Amino acid sequence: MTFDPAFLLQALPRLLPAALLTVEIALAATLLGLLGGTALTILRACKWRPVNAAVAVLMSVVIGTPLLVQIFVFYYVLPAVGIDLGPMSAGILALSLNSAVFVSEMMRGGLATLSPGAIEAAVALGLRPAAIWLRVVLPQLYAAILPSLIGEFTILVKATALLSVITVVELFRTGQQIYAGNFRPFETLSAVALLYVAINASVSLGAALVERRLAARRV
Repeated sequence: MTFDPAFLLQALPRLLPAALLTVEIALAATLLGLLGGTALTILRACKWRPVNAAVAVLMSVVIGTPLLVQIFVFYYVLPAVGIDLGPMSAGILALSLNSAVFVSEMMRGGLATLSPGAIEAAVALGLRPAAIWLRVVLPQLYAAILPSLIGEFTILVKATALLSVITVVELFRTGQQIYAGNFRPFETLSAVALLYVAINASVSLGAALVERRLAARRV
């Protein structure tokens, strides 16, 4: 069977709405992951032994298990204990939890790069710990890990394909539905791949522009 570009072009109009949904899922998971990662980072910095132990166990489980297993836990296991989530909610929460753990690791590394001068000045001024985190630490920390956050977003865009196994009709699942009808998987999956590349290339380009502006302001 030879490659026919016509089938690729025919698939694109059906794939575009699914590509938008993929971006929305990745954005939601990135934002929730950033919030969760921030919370985990603050908890780890508080040095409360029971809390630190619980966070360490959670992070070990998330890092040590495949993302697909985590998705299945949210979709199939939680209903057994009375938490019934739809496919979309389960998928986003699973991606968010996974992202939160890795964002926390990014932030832990980012903390080591921050200048202690601003923090010491805030302490000397008598700011409370919450104000120091909100006004001093987090703004610098987010700027420091911005490239890593962009990388995490692109990872999540690709990870949304795993949600097809729990019936979320995102980009990859839509591609499967199309080639099940036209029997042209090569062309259809090529179109899917092109859209993934276009999404992540656009994000990377936008991130590069933002980084340049931030760097120009710091000069």
